[in-house]
Amino acid sequence: MTSSFTLLFCLRIPPIVRSAFDRTRQNLFGDKFVPWKFHPRNSQFEPSLDSQTFIHHVYVQQNHTETYNASRPLVGDINESYTLSITEDGAVKITADSSTGVLHALETFTQLFYQHSQSASGIYTPYAPVTIQDAPKFPYRGLNLDVARNWYPKSDILRTIDALAWNKFNRLHLHVTDSQSWPLEIPALPGLVEKGAYRKDLFYSTADIRHIQDYGVGRGVEVIVEIDMPGHTASIAFSDPDLIAGFNVQPDWSTYGNEPPTGQLKLNSPAVYAFLEKLWNDLLPRLSPYSAYFHTGGDEINLQTYLLDPTVKSNLTSVIQPLLQKFVDFNHNKLRANGLTPIVWEEMLLEWNLTLGSDVIVQTWLSDDSVAQTVAKGHKALVGNYNLWYLDCGQGQWIDFYPASTEKYYPFADYCSPTKNWRLIYSYDPLSGIPANATHLVLGGEVHMWSEQTDGANLDEMVWPRASAAGEVLWSGAKDATGQNRSQVEASPRLSELRERMLQRGVRGRPVQPIFCTQNGTQCAQ
Repeated sequence: MTSSFTLLFCLRIPPIVRSAFDRTRQNLFGDKFVPWKFHPRNSQFEPSLDSQTFIHHVYVQQNHTETYNASRPLVGDINESYTLSITEDGAVKITADSSTGVLHALETFTQLFYQHSQSASGIYTPYAPVTIQDAPKFPYRGLNLDVARNWYPKSDILRTIDALAWNKFNRLHLHVTDSQSWPLEIPALPGLVEKGAYRKDLFYSTADIRHIQDYGVGRGVEVIVEIDMPGHTASIAFSDPDLIAGFNVQPDWSTYGNEPPTGQLKLNSPAVYAFLEKLWNDLLPRLSPYSAYFHTGGDEINLQTYLLDPTVKSNLTSVIQPLLQKFVDFNHNKLRANGLTPIVWEEMLLEWNLTLGSDVIVQTWLSDDSVAQTVAKGHKALVGNYNLWYLDCGQGQWIDFYPASTEKYYPFADYCSPTKNWRLIYSYDPLSGIPANATHLVLGGEVHMWSEQTDGANLDEMVWPRASAAGEVLWSGAKDATGQNRSQVEASPRLSELRERMLQRGVRGRPVQPIFCTQNGTQCAQ
């Protein structure tokens, strides 16, 4: 291929596609990926430089002009399918219904090419002629990244969006606030970051969030913000202590929360509703141009905390449930007024039995049965069983133990050990146990990166390429065309090669296997 090849578009080239084509050219000739790890040692696997066929044009046909808001699509709005063909004489054609489909096709196109070790600017593909017809199994394919428990510079988030796009994910869920810190700037409530961020300069400004969301739009990745509530809100107490019940109870914090510091929004307080009014009026109009969704949380609400709430003074579900219903209704109505669709954690539906709008997406995490229960109630569900798709598991406890407690907690495994290796992640079937007449309610899912022991220094190796395995499940489904579980033996070299490509682009994921295995086919299989 010559580096001067051009893009031919049958209609006016959308700006998203033009930018994607520029990135495609940069990646094709900038990756410098020589695939020596995937051929027997010291073998001659590259084509001769004497006989060459060049690609001069990439012809793109987008069949439809987008009538939806491409910056903030609802699940199912976009046809992400594409067809990519490369003929033996070097003609390349991409056909898709949407600009997002074109983006996926261009990414696949780059992954067909390798750097020739004997040519500084020469790249080649061993796969032509080829025709690829591709479409996702699930319309929602996401990563949940917790940026509240530890700090991530904006550059880490942007790099993660790039990697998500390479893996054909289409959602980044930012769990942006939690009990430990509030790093999200709200100009109408300046004290939240001034006192709730870990350091005065460690926050995401309104311009940062706009940049992150716009960056995602350009790569086909919708960025969805979560403010988890009424639990996981203790950081509000650093600026507004009167809004939080049971803040930072010590030393008996485990009675009032899963993690320190404890604290939840008071559930029957006029001051809390005034706070929420200011919060939503400031934040939601800024997010809605870039996303169709907002996540209001709702997990791990601690009943005992409401004994410490002077507006409730009870730990009885019968007392708390109607107050929680009023709280959620208020928040979700504010979202809808700003054109946003709510997402909640499963407890809102399955533990608290709240009445939720038919538009609400329920994010499950506790079990496969949670998915089945959710769709049985007629609600749309996201999967992400913590026993399979939680990337933080297996790192050990991050809580310190006094000498008197060490024997009880030895060997200090965390709550979701062991580590979820890529093979386990790959084995997960999002439709397991779902009747055929309800599979349409399973929109997809998210793989989760909670950050108690992760920050920018180890983010890449914690997420990649394990998340790539989830990405393939969400794109292709857990079953092959014959209905059998997909083969790890076939997936392993794909995953290893994708990891090498990501390394070349600056994402430092961990290796899948020793080089001996990648060089010798199935000799590491049994």
